[in-house]
Amino acid sequence: MSSQSFSGRVKASRTASFLIISIIYIAAFFVGYAVYKCSCITDWHYLCRMLTADIVATIFVWFFGLAFKNVSVYDPYWSVAPPIMLTAWAIEQGNGSLSAILLLTAVWIWGIRLTGNWAYTFKNLNAEDWRYTKYRTSQKPFVFQLINFFGLNMMPTLVVFMVMIPGFKLIEYGGNANIFTVLACLLCFCSVTLQLVADHQIHCFIKEKRGRVCNVGLWKHGRHPNYLGEIMMWWGVYFMFLSVTPDITHNWWWLIGAVLNTCLFCFISIPLMEKRQLQNKPEYADYKEKTRIFI
Repeated sequence: MSSQSFSGRVKASRTASFLIISIIYIAAFFVGYAVYKCSCITDWHYLCRMLTADIVATIFVWFFGLAFKNVSVYDPYWSVAPPIMLTAWAIEQGNGSLSAILLLTAVWIWGIRLTGNWAYTFKNLNAEDWRYTKYRTSQKPFVFQLINFFGLNMMPTLVVFMVMIPGFKLIEYGGNANIFTVLACLLCFCSVTLQLVADHQIHCFIKEKRGRVCNVGLWKHGRHPNYLGEIMMWWGVYFMFLSVTPDITHNWWWLIGAVLNTCLFCFISIPLMEKRQLQNKPEYADYKEKTRIFI
């Protein structure tokens, strides 16, 4: 059996592909951790050291995306990085306060759910998200690789890092939890529940009515309830941070992460998704006219 046919069989195997992705991410964690520890000898602010480690880990994952000719190798990064990075920071700070525990609980539940949804829909290393394939086929190779690196890998990493900053700051301050912290945490839990229900409903719908417009359950009241949950999650983290910060007047502007995340969905993800839906499903135009973007 030739090496080419063997690699093709490995990429076509869901189990083998899943194992490869897992190994890549475990290795990326150790690479990022090593970069962070090495940067500790500098006088950089801890956020700069964290960001450097995050970027290097992203480049590591991006490299394997190139090797397997599949940008979707990066897909789990969005949900894997925040729980690990925030937990590592809490351990380093020795912060076991209730506010930190609430934050980490919310982020881990969010991360496990989102990663679980990725794992459920993951086919193998031959399957690539349709958006990435669209760019790959519509752009010249060099242009596509620029889009791949900066737009499809690095930009999401930077946005996710920005939404994590309030979490880093909350752990740094170690403030006491209060009623507003609990309410913000509940907002995070509600966002995860919203995403969980929305994803379950659409998965069940696709099994029975593939190719049709999902207009049942939450999808009957909003065109993108799962995206709404993602947006709510990081506003919840920001509000948790605000509830314990000692000086709101000097820290309010960390909302930039939640704002950027909201803009990413409203002006990039949703328009791309709706354009594709309109092209593939004529009845989507009627659904779009009768149904709001969010619930």
